[in-house]
Amino acid sequence: MKFAICQELFEGWNWERQCEFIAKTGYQGIEVAPFTLAARIGDVPRETLQTMRRQAEAAGLQVIGLHWLLAKTEGLYLTSPDEAVRHATSDYLVQLGEACAALGGTLMVHGSPFQRNLLPGVSREQAYDYAADVFSRCLPALAKLNVTICMEPLTSKETDFVLTCADAMELIDKVNQPNFVLHQDVKAMLGSESDPIPTLIHRYRGKVGHFHVNDTNLLGPGMGETNFRPIIQALIETGYDGWVSVEPFDYSPGCERIARESIEYLQRILNDVRTSTC
Repeated sequence: MKFAICQELFEGWNWERQCEFIAKTGYQGIEVAPFTLAARIGDVPRETLQTMRRQAEAAGLQVIGLHWLLAKTEGLYLTSPDEAVRHATSDYLVQLGEACAALGGTLMVHGSPFQRNLLPGVSREQAYDYAADVFSRCLPALAKLNVTICMEPLTSKETDFVLTCADAMELIDKVNQPNFVLHQDVKAMLGSESDPIPTLIHRYRGKVGHFHVNDTNLLGPGMGETNFRPIIQALIETGYDGWVSVEPFDYSPGCERIARESIEYLQRILNDVRTSTC
């Protein structure tokens, strides 16, 4: 299990400063929100992405991938009935995949609620067909880049399309591509699932490509009421060896405090769980 943090938290910091602080604080990985780099990922030269990768690696970090894939874009939509919009969205996901690979990443988390909500007149079944069309078009190209898309269920406060792990698996099974897998997010599962998170971790064992940690108060782990010990224990029990990324949404305590308190809490919980199972 490896810990990373989502870097949009560090708004106003240049990339090199972000990497140096994140590594010094104890994280091993950094997860990138494309909108922090440019309005469109194609506006970022490949040479710039390669330089960013070298700077991250020099600091001791790995760029693990991207999230907020379609945030702040225009003309892109996952569940649009317009074929041209779907094709443009699929093409853009390939561009994101190329950037992800240039940065050294291998995964892309598909959340972007405002680009997937059901449009007027579009049924749930149609939305699944439209989303499957988008992903089916781009995933073969992403596979050649060694990039996987992780589908993220969100709460009904954020979207009305793919609210649970079961919903996500329905879409994943429909697309049926090996580089299209499940993403799990603590805040989202607490807000949309009827079963406890450890149960969900065990149920979808082997199907999860990435994991976000945060609390229902929108802060980092250890900064709210959620007990992460059974969550970390379930990840260990199921043999999860991927990335666990801190993704807060409330930045008011300050990025440095959130980053420090989150990693200190996670490392303490991880050590406690490992000690108790020895």
